[in-house]
Amino acid sequence: MSEKIERTTLDNGLTIVTERMEHLETVSFGAYVATGSRFEDASHNGAAHFLEHMAFKGTKRRSAAQIAEEIENVGGYINAYTARESTAYYVKLLKQDLSLGIDLIGDILTHSTFLPEEVERERGVILQEIGQANDTPDDIVFDHFQETAFPNQSIGRPILGSEELVSSMTRETLMEYMHTHYSTKNTIVAAAGNLRHDDVVKQVHEHFADLPTHTPPTADKAHYHGGIHQTPRKLDQVHLLLGFPAPGYRDRNAYCTMILSTILGGGMSSRLFQEIRERRGLVYSVYSFASPFSDNGLFGLYAGTSPQKTDELIPAMLNELTGLQKGLREGELERARTQLKASLLMSLESTGSRCSQLARQLQIHGRLISTEEMIAKIDAVTESDVLAMARTLFAGAPTVTTMGPAENIPSPQHIHDILAAA
Repeated sequence: MSEKIERTTLDNGLTIVTERMEHLETVSFGAYVATGSRFEDASHNGAAHFLEHMAFKGTKRRSAAQIAEEIENVGGYINAYTARESTAYYVKLLKQDLSLGIDLIGDILTHSTFLPEEVERERGVILQEIGQANDTPDDIVFDHFQETAFPNQSIGRPILGSEELVSSMTRETLMEYMHTHYSTKNTIVAAAGNLRHDDVVKQVHEHFADLPTHTPPTADKAHYHGGIHQTPRKLDQVHLLLGFPAPGYRDRNAYCTMILSTILGGGMSSRLFQEIRERRGLVYSVYSFASPFSDNGLFGLYAGTSPQKTDELIPAMLNELTGLQKGLREGELERARTQLKASLLMSLESTGSRCSQLARQLQIHGRLISTEEMIAKIDAVTESDVLAMARTLFAGAPTVTTMGPAENIPSPQHIHDILAAA
């Protein structure tokens, strides 16, 4: 671990990790809570995201307007996000204003008031957000993809929740979710930039003193199912997702899966881009992705095409999956390794990325992982590893989702049979 990275655990169980980047004039600071939509029950789907919105709507010491004004008075930036397994609250500001950032994040995590009028106002905002997502086909198709892969499970439900559930969600539900799922035991406080670790620890000790210390609930184990979901809609394009069960963050093949995705559909030089877009001209957008979770994951391919082209698109995509299992082309593996390493090293130049990376490492792996170790693991992936992973992934039960006027979409079983015969 770098000497510039320091870690302290307070007596109440809260872990603080910082990285000093003394050549910068800025600093990022955040609180990363290991909870999200995966930790909700069916009747409260959307609570984690609703709660994240409410954090900026007033505390015992500050109104919603004062929170925004105080951070922008010093030229800073404050935001948050909710994912399936994590929720983050973070700021970026000039180094001399770090104390304000720590105060603000600590205040909203420990002293939010959830005023009834603010709950109602934000409910309307979130309903607008859900409506916007529903009107964005290449966005909402991913929610259908997740739900089809993991049906009737929290990990398969949308992060935003449904209009029905958000419309009826009470202030008490939000407060209960926060009191139950926010704790020093599942929160990592991280900071990166021009800072001093001891100063950060002292201020976090003061401003996060009222964060609960109980042991929060754990998420249910996910069970991949797969299948097909089609949403007919009058659109100019068909949005298609094809996916398979994949390794999680902690799996020894996690880096291999990322390299496989890069080779298949990770950039302009990838197989999918070159064959599907450049040679055949079937799509504007096509790519592959790996979505790992704590215990498993998804590997997927996305493409958008005109309804008349689906008959050519799907066989072409499957042909790339079968072809990849037979061997790599010259330079593919090294190019994918270089792309991943460059992405990793470029992210180190961002204080915000460093914060989230440090927190994620501690929450997922329980330890800090050096850049050198990550690069070594990327370099250790061999061609035989990639081919074995491709055969394993594409032997899994497929998940297929479409949005738009899609006809003659092959069944998951038919797709499985084609890939099995490769």
